[in-house]
Amino acid sequence: MDRAEIVHENFRARVASGDLPRGRAPAGPLTPELAVQAFRAGCLTRALDRQSRAMSRAGQGFYTIGSSGHEAMAAVALALRPGDMAFLHYRDAAFQIARAGQVPGQNPAWDMLLSFASSSDDPISGGRHKVLGSRALMIPPQTSTIASHLPKAVGAAYAVGAARRHRPEHALMADDAVVMCSFGDASANHSTAQGAFNTAGWTSYQSVPLPLLFVCEDNGIGISTKTPRGWIEAGFAARPGLKYFKADGLDIYDTYRVAQQAADYIRTRRKPAFLHLRTIRLYGHAGADIPTTYLTREEVEAEEAQDPLLHAVRLLDQAGVMAPATALDIYDQTTARVARVAAEAVTRPRLTDAAGVMASILPPRRQNRPSNGADRAAVFGADLKQMADPQPMSRLINWALTDLMAAHPELVMMGEDVGRKGGVYGVTQKLQARFGADRMIDTLLDEQAILGLAIGMAQNGFVPLPEIQFLAYLHNAEDQIRGEAATLPFFSNGQFTNPMVLRIAGLGYQKGFGGHFHNDNSLAVLRDIPGVIVAVPSNGADAAMMLRESVRLAREEQRVVVFVEPIALYPMRDLHADKDGLWMRHYPDPSRLIPLGQVGTTGKGACAIVTFANGVYLATQARAELEAMGHPIRIIDTRWLSPLPKAALTEAVAGCSHILILDETRHSGGVAEALMAHFHETTSAQLARLTAEDSFIATGPAYAATMPSKAGVVAAVLDLVGGVK
Repeated sequence: MDRAEIVHENFRARVASGDLPRGRAPAGPLTPELAVQAFRAGCLTRALDRQSRAMSRAGQGFYTIGSSGHEAMAAVALALRPGDMAFLHYRDAAFQIARAGQVPGQNPAWDMLLSFASSSDDPISGGRHKVLGSRALMIPPQTSTIASHLPKAVGAAYAVGAARRHRPEHALMADDAVVMCSFGDASANHSTAQGAFNTAGWTSYQSVPLPLLFVCEDNGIGISTKTPRGWIEAGFAARPGLKYFKADGLDIYDTYRVAQQAADYIRTRRKPAFLHLRTIRLYGHAGADIPTTYLTREEVEAEEAQDPLLHAVRLLDQAGVMAPATALDIYDQTTARVARVAAEAVTRPRLTDAAGVMASILPPRRQNRPSNGADRAAVFGADLKQMADPQPMSRLINWALTDLMAAHPELVMMGEDVGRKGGVYGVTQKLQARFGADRMIDTLLDEQAILGLAIGMAQNGFVPLPEIQFLAYLHNAEDQIRGEAATLPFFSNGQFTNPMVLRIAGLGYQKGFGGHFHNDNSLAVLRDIPGVIVAVPSNGADAAMMLRESVRLAREEQRVVVFVEPIALYPMRDLHADKDGLWMRHYPDPSRLIPLGQVGTTGKGACAIVTFANGVYLATQARAELEAMGHPIRIIDTRWLSPLPKAALTEAVAGCSHILILDETRHSGGVAEALMAHFHETTSAQLARLTAEDSFIATGPAYAATMPSKAGVVAAVLDLVGGVK
């Protein structure tokens, strides 16, 4: 008999015989009605856990990480409001079940069993994953097991306060809402979680509103590794900016009382709090996990003897709310009902093809109010006169951001130094003066916090434009895009979204600054994330128009867009000779944009150079020399690197006999690999590629030694065409 059946039989026998564990008498504000509701949620949690294991054994279910031992989360749910957004730990079925009891029309048993069965009728993920979550219950689904949802919970809590000052059109939460996120004691040690705690404390320390409840469900073990006794309390009882509360998760009365105190503190003070909830873990980590392989039998049985449902039966009896016999009857009826519902759930349809699985990668479109008719003269001031003259990329991006933020009040920017300083390269200068610190947010130095802030604010109706100072810094936080932002529409079947435009200064060719930490020419980590758009402009006018399209994609199509701005081209003015000014551009009319998938083409030669960003600059320099030698050149700027604009690229090279792919990213894993494959499959042209070396970037005189050069482009074209005119 497995541990789940042992616990089940022990519960029934002990309740029937009156052999209930000892503990404190029930005390606190939990009403009889809510106490019964919490107990019923616990019974359903237990029945669902056992049913999931039975379904798995029968080949009818695909998820067995259970919530047994964490039933006190039902009391936490009852202490909050149904409109309080909750980012849940994967052991929090009791929370969702209890919240479902607060919202009419919910059937949590049916919903969760459909999820266990991976049925396409599953109302949250459509059969894509077993996740807790519900749009009606304000529970966005999480797939994190390492607390990577905590940074966005901080962001969502910040968004509550921000929405009180500037409410966006698509805001979801009330002005007095509390955001809750829960996690295990083992996950509390993860750097992502620690960053979120620090960000919350840092924010609270400055008296910035942050109505956030962290709930640490401390069962003392992470899979097989024990948490040192007292570790969580030692780490959080006196943490600056974070009020500490402690409750006994074996006691639903104590849990409700303390959780209500914490919620009242947060709602009144608008400050974050940390609820340390003692729990136990029954059955081991998951279905295949056998706890006696790393715990003694005595330890396992001691935990099982403290079954929270047994304590709940005792407390309800002592409070005069429910006799043990009635409690046992509810437990048995719940078990039987779950079995009946499961028999129907396993017959429901499942996803069967790639199209069905992928249908929710792209979020649904949404309608927006018309844009503001901003007084551009008042917003731009003296800058408006400068628009008559060509300008470098950095200034044109700044003006594009100004127009966009003036037109769309839901746009917010956040990042290190973006506000008062205006960014490392001055790209966001004057924006804080124009739009205020609420919309130009100077953050602490933590990329996970920046992206978490953006994701969380996006879930409350804002359209964030977070900035990562340098591409190399993204790697500290890339899972916030890969594992959180990009997956939310997929795992919620489009019911929750977090649209944004992530601006990153990147790529190489900076003279004498920074080496590989400030010059990163690898985009591979971004290009393979499903649903994420990667845009890379090559000149200021394109940058402005592509940025407008990126914001449109975020606002209207709820997309996650990564906008990579080539650092070396920010100040670029000249093309061939000093002070020729040929790489500067005029600021395009605010109505103009470059649609997703539209490539840029100049020249009509039969030899095409397909490239992007700094490659366009090098190719344009090389073209003058090549054409002087009698080789007409067509330059194709891909602009959009993901999804690759395949149809437009094929059309752009029509009639070409030779194609050189010029790629400033690395030879291995670079953009050229995809381009070579595409043109090999779609054209008969002779192909070649010129890429960067598989190397990090040096500083000093060798800053560009590992990357393509103008001379290298000329040589590669001549080699490709055989020197023939």
